[in-house]
Amino acid sequence: MTATVTRPAPPRRPGHRRRGISRNTRETWLLMLPALVPVLLFSVGPLLYGIGLAFTDARNTRNHETSFVGLENLSRLLTESDFWASFRIGMIWAVSVTVLQFVAALGLALLLNERLRFSGVARVLAVVPWAMPPVVVGLMWRLVYHPDAGLLNDLLNTDINWLADFSFALPAIIVVGVWTGMPQTTVVLLAGLQNVPKELYEAGEMDGAGPWRRFWSITLPQLRPVIVAITSLDFVWNINQFGLVYVLTQGGPGGQTRLPMLFAYEEAFRYRFAGYASMLGVAMAIVVLAVLGVYLWRQMKEAR
Repeated sequence: MTATVTRPAPPRRPGHRRRGISRNTRETWLLMLPALVPVLLFSVGPLLYGIGLAFTDARNTRNHETSFVGLENLSRLLTESDFWASFRIGMIWAVSVTVLQFVAALGLALLLNERLRFSGVARVLAVVPWAMPPVVVGLMWRLVYHPDAGLLNDLLNTDINWLADFSFALPAIIVVGVWTGMPQTTVVLLAGLQNVPKELYEAGEMDGAGPWRRFWSITLPQLRPVIVAITSLDFVWNINQFGLVYVLTQGGPGGQTRLPMLFAYEEAFRYRFAGYASMLGVAMAIVVLAVLGVYLWRQMKEAR
């Protein structure tokens, strides 16, 4: 009987693992390249170009020699009353739509979470506004708000021109914004509700907690991460809103619904101040990044 001798494995060379990691990294980048190229070409590239344009006096006209002006556009932006008026309107719009979206979506999500008859059909119908293009939604609501043949005036027996009245134009488009953006908030909150452990509600019932007590003590705390995430995203989407409001009012009447993105559009394509409009876009991007920064800070704080 012969003994089997096991030879020890040869020692690895110092660069072996490093070359393996390097090869895996190269393969990963090669696999990601088809997805990264469109992002670089159509997102990062225009973004960097727009930031650079913000520091010039670029005009959308022929035979205009563009020159570097530094912070001149920013100085003009910070001292222009029309910008601050549009920024105020934009904040009113974004905060109002975000809060009302959340309240309406939470109520609808709580209803859809119950085992009701035809709940599946109701869930499908709830996401219909989300699936409709903003232009179609705007045209549809223009018909609803029409002063002569609109459904709303027929129901209320009035003749108000909702989208041209200084008092009603902004609330009218806020209603449309809530109706349009509520479905995605509802879907996210409904997913959060379905992940709440049932044992918590059973323990609350055993302790004698009523429906409101269980809602405040169990449902809302369990939904807190989801609420923070979706409201932050909703605010970013709403502050950048353009197409829906443009179809509804084009910023009128008298600038009462001129959101910051509409203001930037007018400066770029009506008055042809491309550099100034780019600076406005940079300023709004800073606002969005600040909101996202607060959200990430809270997420990191809760994760500790």
